[in-house]
Amino acid sequence: MVNLLTGEYRNTLDEKGRILFPSKLRSELSENSLVITQGIDRCLWLYTPDEWNAFSAKVMESASPFNEKNRNVIRRIIAPAQEVEFDKAGRLSIPQTLRDFALLSKECVILGNIKYFELWDAESYNNYLKESEASFRDAAEELSTITF
Repeated sequence: MVNLLTGEYRNTLDEKGRILFPSKLRSELSENSLVITQGIDRCLWLYTPDEWNAFSAKVMESASPFNEKNRNVIRRIIAPAQEVEFDKAGRLSIPQTLRDFALLSKECVILGNIKYFELWDAESYNNYLKESEASFRDAAEELSTITF
């Protein structure tokens, strides 16, 4: 299992829909590609192929095509997934349908979440942080059993 790094990185999406992936993160990857799919909150989720296989298998094992909510998750997360290889310059070409979903413009944010990455439009991410502040505080309070 790859131990992906965490961190927040800001990069620009070029006119061809490519984004330079941070070399610090890229150097930790054992493969030359990532699986990109729609995430929740209008961002994209990026997985190594191995992590994607594990994640998608868990989703599919617990989902029934006869359940409307399950079908909705499958259609929005599993179905749009595409594997994309890094080019020689370390860029990922984000498919147009996924760029449209995440409303990606020029300025983007890449977040390392240990097992996967998120790719956000920078303005959308800043708005999300502002709008979710109260629910974040409530969620953090629920973690009060964690001690140091």
